Amino acid sequence: MSRVIIVGGGISGISTAYYLSKRGIPSTLVEKQDRLGGVIHTETIHGCVIESGPDSFIAVKPWALDLINELGLSGEVIGSNDHLRVTYLLRRGRLLPLPDGLMLMVPTKLGPMISTRLLGWPTKIHMGLEMLRKPPREPMPDRSVADFIRDHYGQETVDYLAEPLLAGVYGGDPEALSVRSVLTRFVELEAKYGSLSRGVLAEMRRAHGATGKATLFRTLKRGLGVLVEAAVAATGGAMTRVRGSAETIEPSDSGYRVRVNGEWMAAGHVVIAAQAYQAAELVEGLDAELARDLAAVPYSSSTVVSLGYRKAGFPHPLNGFGFLIPKRERGRMMACTWVGTKFSHRAADDYVLLRCFLGGDASMHDSDEIIAAAVRQEIHRIMGVGVEPVFVRVARWPRSMAQYTVGHQERVKRIEERMARLPGLHLAGNGYHGIGVPDCIRMGRDAAARIARGA
Repeated sequence: MSRVIIVGGGISGISTAYYLSKRGIPSTLVEKQDRLGGVIHTETIHGCVIESGPDSFIAVKPWALDLINELGLSGEVIGSNDHLRVTYLLRRGRLLPLPDGLMLMVPTKLGPMISTRLLGWPTKIHMGLEMLRKPPREPMPDRSVADFIRDHYGQETVDYLAEPLLAGVYGGDPEALSVRSVLTRFVELEAKYGSLSRGVLAEMRRAHGATGKATLFRTLKRGLGVLVEAAVAATGGAMTRVRGSAETIEPSDSGYRVRVNGEWMAAGHVVIAAQAYQAAELVEGLDAELARDLAAVPYSSSTVVSLGYRKAGFPHPLNGFGFLIPKRERGRMMACTWVGTKFSHRAADDYVLLRCFLGGDASMHDSDEIIAAAVRQEIHRIMGVGVEPVFVRVARWPRSMAQYTVGHQERVKRIEERMARLPGLHLAGNGYHGIGVPDCIRMGRDAAARIARGA
């Protein structure tokens, strides 16, 4: 079979190469960085497992676990300590727990919503009346997440629930994010029940008879970097790696040719497992309209700061998963995870490990020292932690988080229609059908399956 070139060495590209190797199809993977894995990067410091990128994946999406099991890593899988799961939110300088029974921003229990100090009485009354909503008579157009939540539960819910909860996942603005793409299931519940609260409660009743209770998040004991290493190793000699930058793609007699570091490489199939804006640059000469739609997928930047402290003398209780900071209360930090509470096997017994998130482009240009000082100042203000950390790690991810803005589904549909006119060219990555690790693995698997079918 003719050569397959994969552009991009993140989990999407690695998954493509792995699933091709299972079918006996060789591939050449082009990656400009000196390591593979993209935003997945694990290191161990003083016995603490540091995840510079994603630290886990949503358990309900099966594709990551499928790959983990195939690679013989099932014994490494651990779940989040959901019996300790409390998430706090900063309001007026105080950390207040999110009310029990909250499904994202949808309330399912009356008592905790009445007693919470996070929201005022007008919002609580609004939430109660939302239970009376009837289904819309006609299909609703795509709207922003903010418009959708504001319609159901009011502006305060947008500011103090939707925005901070989604900022940690997408790093984006709920006023711009597409509700169809980001909260797809809630849109379906609205169409069926009218009331989101009534719809979620109905789903919970149907699921009540299921045996067992899966944890919300899962990961690997030694970090997600182990998954990358195992997948690369499992390709054996079927994957050849070329370190360099792909510059453009052109049609050729064999299908396509890719210019890498100024040299041309021919291939029958090319998988672009990179950010959508990078894909746009590669396909500009093949289809300018496709390139415009790819370039129109926006991305946000993020920074992860990990701080390790000696447990002895650490002044703040870690009785929960951490806290979120709404935009109205935010300095530079968006959220902080208390890693040792959320996951076992992460922090050494005598250490406290904090994992802090910053959004926006400012941190892309500041020094590690400036970023670390800003985070430590906010940790001191919010948690009262003035002691020196033993170590600090700063990881920057410029333009790494795809933003599914209003109209995203229509844009992806146009992209796929244009791609259908370019047989042998494939897309994989977080810019299209999901931003998490399982979604990226699924796209790589699907690209490999299409190639195996000769599509």
